Amino acid sequence: MSLATEYLHGVDMDTLPSGSDSEDDLDLEELDPQSTEISSNARRYKEDHNEIRGFGTRIAMRNLRTGARGRLWKQETPGYHRRSEEDFSDLLDDRSDKQQLSQGSSNPNEDNIPLLRNHRRGGSPLPEPKVAKQWLTFGGMLGLPSFRSTSETQTSPDTSSDSKPVRSILAGQSQDYKFPANLVSNAKYTAWSFLPRTLYNEFSFFFNMYFLLVALSQIIPVLRIGYISSYIAPLAFVVSVSLGKEAYDDIGRRRRDAEANSEEFTVLSFGRRATKSPRIYSRAPSMPSSQDPDTTGITEVTKKSRDLKVGDVLKIRKDQRLPADVVILRSIATEKATSKLRVSSNEESSQEPVGGVLDAVEDGSVVQSDVQSRFGTDSTSDTFIRTDQLDGETDWKLRFPPALSQNLPLSEFTRLKITGGAPDCKVNEFVGKIELVPSSSNAYDPSIGKLQPSNDETLRAGAPQNDSVALTIDNTAWANTVLASNTTTLAVILYTGPQTRSALSTSPSRSKVGLLEYEINSLTKILCILTLTLSFTLVALEGFQPTNDKPWYIAIMIYLILFSTIIPMSLRVNLDMAKTVYARFIERDRGIPDTIVRTSTIPEDLGRIEYLLSDKTGTLTQNEMELKKIHVGTVSYANEAMEEVALYIRQGFANHTAADSTQPSLITPSSVFPGHSAAARTRREIGSRVRDLVLALALCHNVTPTMGEEDGHKVTSYQASSPDEIAIVKYVEGLGLRLAYRDRQSIILESSDRNQIVVRVRILEIFPFTSESKRMGVIVQFEQDAGAPDLSKNDSDIWFYQKGADTVMSSIVAANDWLDEETANMAREGLRTLVVGRKKLSTAQYQQFSADYKQASLALQGRDAGMATAVSEYLERDLELLGVTGVEDRLQRDVKPSLELLRNAGIKIWMLTGDKVETARCVAISSKLVARGQYIHTVTKLQDRSTAQNTLDFLIHKTDACLLIDGESLSIMLSQFRLAFISIAVLLPVVVACRCSPAQKAEIADLIRQHTKKRICCIGDGGNDVSMIQAADVGIGIVGKEGRQASLAADFSITQFHHLTKLLVWHGRNSYKRSAKLGQFIMHRGLIISACQTMYSIASHFDPKGLFINWLLVGYATVYTNAPVFSLVLDRDVDEELANLYPELYKELKTGRSLSYRSFFTWVLVSVYQGAVIEGLSQILVGAVTGPRLISVSFTALVLNELMMVAIAVTTWHPVMIFSLLGTVLLYAANVPFLGDYFDLEFVITIGWLWRVAAVLAVSLVPVWVGKLVKRVWSPPSYRKVQG
Repeated sequence: MSLATEYLHGVDMDTLPSGSDSEDDLDLEELDPQSTEISSNARRYKEDHNEIRGFGTRIAMRNLRTGARGRLWKQETPGYHRRSEEDFSDLLDDRSDKQQLSQGSSNPNEDNIPLLRNHRRGGSPLPEPKVAKQWLTFGGMLGLPSFRSTSETQTSPDTSSDSKPVRSILAGQSQDYKFPANLVSNAKYTAWSFLPRTLYNEFSFFFNMYFLLVALSQIIPVLRIGYISSYIAPLAFVVSVSLGKEAYDDIGRRRRDAEANSEEFTVLSFGRRATKSPRIYSRAPSMPSSQDPDTTGITEVTKKSRDLKVGDVLKIRKDQRLPADVVILRSIATEKATSKLRVSSNEESSQEPVGGVLDAVEDGSVVQSDVQSRFGTDSTSDTFIRTDQLDGETDWKLRFPPALSQNLPLSEFTRLKITGGAPDCKVNEFVGKIELVPSSSNAYDPSIGKLQPSNDETLRAGAPQNDSVALTIDNTAWANTVLASNTTTLAVILYTGPQTRSALSTSPSRSKVGLLEYEINSLTKILCILTLTLSFTLVALEGFQPTNDKPWYIAIMIYLILFSTIIPMSLRVNLDMAKTVYARFIERDRGIPDTIVRTSTIPEDLGRIEYLLSDKTGTLTQNEMELKKIHVGTVSYANEAMEEVALYIRQGFANHTAADSTQPSLITPSSVFPGHSAAARTRREIGSRVRDLVLALALCHNVTPTMGEEDGHKVTSYQASSPDEIAIVKYVEGLGLRLAYRDRQSIILESSDRNQIVVRVRILEIFPFTSESKRMGVIVQFEQDAGAPDLSKNDSDIWFYQKGADTVMSSIVAANDWLDEETANMAREGLRTLVVGRKKLSTAQYQQFSADYKQASLALQGRDAGMATAVSEYLERDLELLGVTGVEDRLQRDVKPSLELLRNAGIKIWMLTGDKVETARCVAISSKLVARGQYIHTVTKLQDRSTAQNTLDFLIHKTDACLLIDGESLSIMLSQFRLAFISIAVLLPVVVACRCSPAQKAEIADLIRQHTKKRICCIGDGGNDVSMIQAADVGIGIVGKEGRQASLAADFSITQFHHLTKLLVWHGRNSYKRSAKLGQFIMHRGLIISACQTMYSIASHFDPKGLFINWLLVGYATVYTNAPVFSLVLDRDVDEELANLYPELYKELKTGRSLSYRSFFTWVLVSVYQGAVIEGLSQILVGAVTGPRLISVSFTALVLNELMMVAIAVTTWHPVMIFSLLGTVLLYAANVPFLGDYFDLEFVITIGWLWRVAAVLAVSLVPVWVGKLVKRVWSPPSYRKVQG
């Protein structure tokens, strides 16, 4: 039987004349411009026959589904449907305008499209310009590429460009043109770009460029001071360490990419392939009758993801990721494949690679599974996909193959030509077509259902040589989506690698630089100005006279080189080494297991976060729904009280045998609830209300049960377009009422206890859920016995059930006094509320509604409005209110306390999600992202500037509100009021943006970062979050159910959302505070030796000579001071418990006080003071301006002063600190005997040397230490206050 048979409610195909073909036959014949008369007569007969049966004119099922061209409650857009119909007919080149107007449905083959369809956003195809058609024809003859794109859907036909390319591919064959490899790449560099890019990044920092110039100056003899290697080697070491770290990080990314690119997939190989030319096809040689000719030469080949090519036909199974953008060609239920496998298990096959499921796919007969045999029904080929990683939406999307390829033998797949637009980033749009090109010999064509006539007969009959069917978004599955339904799907690859929707929606990765490095870069510029000023001053004091036969400008340059230590060369390498240490601390923290640092250059930014942008699905929530509460008007049930509901259901659905039948009768809403005593009257009434509500929940949904096997046991799973729906069906099953079977025409419910059918209904109409309508409905007819239902009976039990959001259902249900209060209570608990109602229809009422509704669905103008009017007039009036349900989206572990802690830390949190407005609101409330009693200002469906301006005017006066805005309104704001919107939005404590595309998420992150100049952190777990993560200053990916794509692209990878608090409040704090202290000490180390040099130059009559040269200069910055200074990376001001207990401590980090201009100049003054004291007092005590004695005293005092300063600065001692300090002192003491070239060793071993060094240290250190104590008492830091 044709699939179209299922859609003709009330029409028995057996009653058609014997010469009549199926619905598919007539629809395909309508594609032929020369068979208009024949198809019109056939259609006229069927419409007359339908009217006789009482159903009115036949309509296409796409009119009953949700879609861009037919949403029931959507407002009509003038001219929209006319344009869609015209565009569609133009895409199918072999149809005339006259035919199109006579058909009423743009695509007859869409009658085979499933009814349960929730998301259709693909636009209709636009007409193909004549010039483009001629070019395509001419280009195809010459093998030239074409230049059209689906981007034409954005323009009108008269303004569309003909120069945009289209893509035409041949299924299962090599293509004429070369397409990109199917590679995933998160690497920042290539082998050719690594050195240029990294060197540019390194020398874009001022101090690196400064030291490069200083090192190059040593090539000039007149400027040379000491050994050239003492300047060149440190710079080369610093740059090498930075480049090595970048290379290590990028190699890690490439290894992770290699894992993803090595994932294996099954590809069908068609053996002897047809030639590349689309006009010449070869047939497989005829096979013996014992073999199936449909599978001749077809084998299964395993390919790695990187080896997949455009045109390959994939075989995808449940829970398998799509490696590329594909067009679905065929889908078959797994239970059907299992049955086929059982049937053919005893047969010998000569081709080992093809078996099992592929055989079932190829079998034209319908093999019934256990479930099908039991209920006498046929399975469907609907396919559900999960798009969480692509667009962030939790709803499963319904996809289906075109009728043309679904019924085509596998051996004929090489005749398929798929045409689509150029690659773009629009994940919700696609326009294309699939063609069955002519074969060179007569063959059975299952898409038409009869033998193709011979060439002569074809010419005489004027039959079309090509069959074409339009493709929309509903026929596609993009890369990184996951097959969710229990089906085996064959799909042809259309776009690969960088041309996939997910890749084009992802912004290119960029090299991230921490805010601390920018701040230090600014400070080094100040130090450079100080160096230049000091050099110029010393030469000016000499009166710009030649010194030692050197011109004054040479003297300035020599001074610049001598004072280059003011800008310490070791600063960058020490900070880079510190970052590596912080990364090790993070990865080895047992409190946040499996955390990975992928970008080790920005750990300090974790302590400077001002804005946190979070995804919802999989990040804040687990995407696991659970029905928590129901209310039936007088009684509310939740938690343990659900057992009482289960008892009511067992009583209410107990089968009883009718008086005139031996078969148990089925339950209907009219069935009397058991119980007869007067005392049980109230209980019976409540039980009846509970039964009616649960029955409505069991029938009003779009869930389809599927059978599978786990550990050898049969398991029923559910597939639907929304996890909410599945949660409700599972709840009903837990009460004892199981959804046993469901197709487009019927629903069967079983008692879970007795495994007996208790309810059987026939689906008459379905009104799917849409974001605009916020409700869904269904008209069903109940069966009372095993006989077939008959609408002609006056007592036929026909009911209309509807459920939806309280905002729309409150005006549809009958007047009541409890609905608003109860829905408000559930909303405060963070539950998603659904209001459920019903209405009984008589046969006459239904027939009258059906006639008007179907008549409206055939209109070319005002179709949506007419259909919505019919539904509103006949159905949506005074519904009986059955009850309210509350569904909870389970939050991730410890999300509530984590968000509260981050909010107390002064971080403003934005939630960006691709999910619905209602869902986002509920999660924001349940997660405590929105405080209790906080006003939520909702902005949706903005269309004009005036409304947007009014919204901004309101928010500017209410900056304590939470803003909830959808993607459409956000686009208006960002395009029309970009600066005004972001200026107000950053002031709000919470912003929730829903229906956001990946590009919008990235744009928001970039906009906040540029506008506020603050650090932005983005966290997500799906592929749709990658752009946002890469656009942020700090990107954090969660490894979860949605895969590892976000984790691979992120700077930090965690496994739970609550790990974020420790990452920021503890590790972020430590990293920033430690690096700030380390940077200041390194600058202090350079400033103090420069101050000594200045005092020496002044005392030596401005002679530009070095005080500490060669090894003394190198040793001071390395072995004599570096270990104690670097050990400061182990310091901490508070312990972890206090950091979590007082998140307010995090606020002061954002002010940057730890490394501010104030702290910097304080250290400059300290350095100048200590340098002047060490050199000046040493000259006074030794009684010489130069010489080995002076150098031995001043250099020793300089080294010990630095070590003592480290000891004074330590807040919490660590064993490594003590070891490094003592070890360095002993190392220096051991090195003194080897410094005879610089020291007077005889003087060093005397008491005179010792007391002079001690005196210099006392004068240098005591005032600084006393000043620190006074400041701590007078103005203690925050961490001292919380420590008591």
